[in-house]
Amino acid sequence: MSDELEGMKLFCGNAHRELGRRVAENLGIELGQITSTQFSDGEIRVMVDESARGNDVFIIQPTCYPVNDTLMELLVMLDAFRRASARRITVVMPYYGYARQDKKIKPREPITARLVADLITVAGAQRVVCIDLHAEQIQGFFDMPVDHLYAGPIIGEHLVEEGYVDQDIVVVSPDVAGVSRARSLAEMLHAPIAIIAKRRPEPNKVDIVEIIGDVAGKTCIMIDDMVDTGGSVIMGAEALMKRGAKEVMVTCTHAVLSGNASQRIQDSVISRLICTDSIPLPAAKMVPKITTLPIAPLIGEAIRRIYLNESVSTLFNDWR
Repeated sequence: MSDELEGMKLFCGNAHRELGRRVAENLGIELGQITSTQFSDGEIRVMVDESARGNDVFIIQPTCYPVNDTLMELLVMLDAFRRASARRITVVMPYYGYARQDKKIKPREPITARLVADLITVAGAQRVVCIDLHAEQIQGFFDMPVDHLYAGPIIGEHLVEEGYVDQDIVVVSPDVAGVSRARSLAEMLHAPIAIIAKRRPEPNKVDIVEIIGDVAGKTCIMIDDMVDTGGSVIMGAEALMKRGAKEVMVTCTHAVLSGNASQRIQDSVISRLICTDSIPLPAAKMVPKITTLPIAPLIGEAIRRIYLNESVSTLFNDWR
C-alpha cells in the first residue's frame, strides 16, 4: 500500500466481488477480509475478519440483482463496521437499487429511493458514492455528502477512440429527462441531438409518442442510465429506424438486463449495446452485440480523492 492511502481500508460485499478486486488493484491496496454468508433460513451473516478500528472504510456494493439480498447485505455490513469503531464509513454504490420510484406520481405510491437512503443512513453510512443515479434529486435524500459520478466520459472516450467524432451521427435521448446526458455526449462527439418523447402506461411498458430531431440517414447513438428489460430502447430503436436512421447503437451505464433482455437486444434492430461493468453480467447474458467498459478506474480515482480530501467534481469538468 502506498503511504498516502495508509489508514484506508476497502471492503466488498457479494454483489460484485470482481469489481471490488479491480478497484483494489487500481488503488494498489489489498481488498479487506470479510465473510458474508447466510443462515439456514436465509438471514445474512457478516463477520469482519480484520480490525477496522479508526480506519477510513469504503464498502463497494451495487444493490443489483438479487436486489433485496444485496441491499440487506449492505445494511448488515454497515452495522458491523459501525460497531467495529471505523472512523468513517463510505458506501460506494455503483448501482442504486429502488431508484426508479423517486417521487409520487399516483396516489398511495411509496418513494423507495428515499426509503433506501434512510436505511443506509440509519445503518451507519457517513458518505455515499453513486454512479449515474436514475434521478439527480436522489442526492438530496441523504443528510450526508453524496459524490455523484458519471460514466458518460468513459462511454464517450470509447466512441471517440472508435472514430465516431465529426461523423454523420446523432445522439439520442430516450426520454426528456435524459436530455442533459445526451447533450454532454453530443458535445464530446461534435454531433446534434434528438429526443424520443414517450409515456409509460405501467412499469416496464412504454409508448413512443414522438421523435424530435432529424435522424434520417444517420447513425443514432442512444444514451441512457440503465437498460432493464430492453423494451424501451428496442421500441425507441425501431421508431428511429422507421424514421430513416441508418443504424441505432445503445449506450448505458447500468446493464440490468432482466430476464431474457440480452437475447431480445441480440434479436432486435439495435446494432450494439455499450455498457459499463457497474453490475456483474453473467456469461450467459454476454451476447455478441454487448460491449462492456471497465468502471473500476473511475471508482478507484474517486475513492483516492475522497480519502485525500481532493476534489471529485473536477473529474467531470468537461461533462456537464
